[in-house]
Amino acid sequence: MRKTTKITKEMTIGEVIKKYPKSIFVFIDYGLHCVGCPLAQNDTLEGAAKIHRLDLDKLLEDLKAACLSAGPACRQAGRAAKK
Repeated sequence: MRKTTKITKEMTIGEVIKKYPKSIFVFIDYGLHCVGCPLAQNDTLEGAAKIHRLDLDKLLEDLKAACLSAGPACRQAGRAAKK
């Protein structure tokens, strides 16, 4: 059985981190250091991408990849987005 990850642009940063703790590495690699901020926890992925001028589709792709991976591979997903 293949493991799937359901992350949508409507989800908040807080929801993603709570459901997929490994995602925090991608947020940090994207420069979204607000992962610990109580106010930012209510921002949707779409809203955060817009505010920080990020490619939403790439962010979603990298979050999904990191959540399915293990260990250091989580960081690789976020770093790949910067290249």
